[in-house]
Amino acid sequence: MSETAVTYSRYMNAANPTPAGGPVVEGPHDPEHDPTASYALEPDYVAALTSRLVATSGTTVETRSPINGAPLAHVPQSTEADVVEAFARARRAQAAWARTSLEHRSAIMLRLHDLVLDRQDEIIDLIVWESGKARKHAFDEPLHIALTARYYARTAHQHLDTQRKLGVVPGLTRVEVNRVPKGVVGIISPWNYPFTMALCDGLPALMAGNAVVTKPDSQTMLSALVAAQLLEEAGFPKDLWQVVAGPGSKIGTSIIGKADYICFTGSTATGKRVAQGCADRLIGCSLELGGKNPMLVLRDADVEKAAEGAVRASFSNAGQLCVSTERLFVADQVYDRFVERFVARTQAMSLGATLAWGTDMGSLISQDQLDTVVAHVDDAVAKGARVLAGGKARPDLGPYFYEPTILEGVTPDMTCFGNETFGPVISLYRFHDEADAVARANDGEYGLNGSVYSQDGARAREIARHIKCGTVNINEAFGATFASIDAPMGGMRESGMGRRQGSEGIHRYTESQSVATQRLVRFAPMLGMSDSAYAKVMTANLRLMKKLGRA
Repeated sequence: MSETAVTYSRYMNAANPTPAGGPVVEGPHDPEHDPTASYALEPDYVAALTSRLVATSGTTVETRSPINGAPLAHVPQSTEADVVEAFARARRAQAAWARTSLEHRSAIMLRLHDLVLDRQDEIIDLIVWESGKARKHAFDEPLHIALTARYYARTAHQHLDTQRKLGVVPGLTRVEVNRVPKGVVGIISPWNYPFTMALCDGLPALMAGNAVVTKPDSQTMLSALVAAQLLEEAGFPKDLWQVVAGPGSKIGTSIIGKADYICFTGSTATGKRVAQGCADRLIGCSLELGGKNPMLVLRDADVEKAAEGAVRASFSNAGQLCVSTERLFVADQVYDRFVERFVARTQAMSLGATLAWGTDMGSLISQDQLDTVVAHVDDAVAKGARVLAGGKARPDLGPYFYEPTILEGVTPDMTCFGNETFGPVISLYRFHDEADAVARANDGEYGLNGSVYSQDGARAREIARHIKCGTVNINEAFGATFASIDAPMGGMRESGMGRRQGSEGIHRYTESQSVATQRLVRFAPMLGMSDSAYAKVMTANLRLMKKLGRA
């Protein structure tokens, strides 16, 4: 058992109280514990995790929990020289890893699957401590990683085996396409899903034979570091997965300057800078960026089901989800009934700062996020929008809590109309014509996720084809596409480029290499044939191949 796993058994320390005035944080594992006790992470546990960083600067950055403002860790910071060292280690490990069999890699990936499920309590606790989200939303993260690990373990041969292709001369030209690993992949991951985003893009990179150097967001380093710990425990070589810490403007730029491929998840503005850096080096990148995601509730929708889905679509992880819904278009025929049920369900939500199960929504992660939400709502209200539910910060619950909020009457002059809020705020819009609703859903430059509620599945799927989003869910908020790992996931327009998941999610980390073996004939005049005679013979062969139906 690892040092981290041993320390986990005492990772909650009741002797280290939360700051005066902070809310009580209930421990999740002992229902008989004293609910008035305050807990904090064990220093030894934190030290075991942060020791995995490649960081020699001697400086640290303190992180605090958004649940109650309590200190969590002092995270060592990396230098540009540390990034160089991380890549050197990764390249040495990758050279050996690329020669291992797919069966070997798959076996390790399946051990990771089991470890994640076995250690989910520890993982979820860290996620809640660092992000402030409700426990049920934190559970989505180990679930998603288990699905991802199992999928790529089971489908590795399907995606990576050498494939035969049609040769130009039937029977005489043998063509094979190999999938060759890129080398060392750089991953820059966000804070909103700190465990799943630390791992989900890197797992197919490892399966394809690459190494990884990753820079998780500074606010959620512990969740990313326990992910690195689990990789090693599963059996991946120690140096194959390197973690560095520091500001993106410095460390992120260094990663872009040394990686063979970049995977970035974050804001559209930063994503454009990442793409420019990759273009300068002529390396590939995949970017999942911002969204202003629409939901359409059609006239034949099951109103109760749509209202339940709208709550999850809008307020999961306090709206801090790239694929969450911020614009809700409802058919006139069901608008009033839908709004009544949606508002009622929203007002019935439970909010709480706790590691325990049973709350519907947790906290925003930071003061910056809270400031954005407050500014968007206050601006809309000042310009005439109506608040149907929520609309207030809740400092009584925790420093960064904000109520789940429904707005009506939002107009283009309001900040939240076209700008991503990334918080628990949704705007309602009535529509009369479905074509108009689709056009309004396609307004703006984003195109990440959408959803359509209708009892006519065929009609809803046809409407989905006209929505400019990389994923569209029918009668579901986002979970159907998010959890279907065989299907690609990503954004259109300014919501990004490239795809995670499915074959595209692993092929992005490979170079396709064509190898052709030619027999008997060559592609030049033979046996004294002139150039003009050769051209005539080849032309005749092209016409013949067409008649025979050859590609």
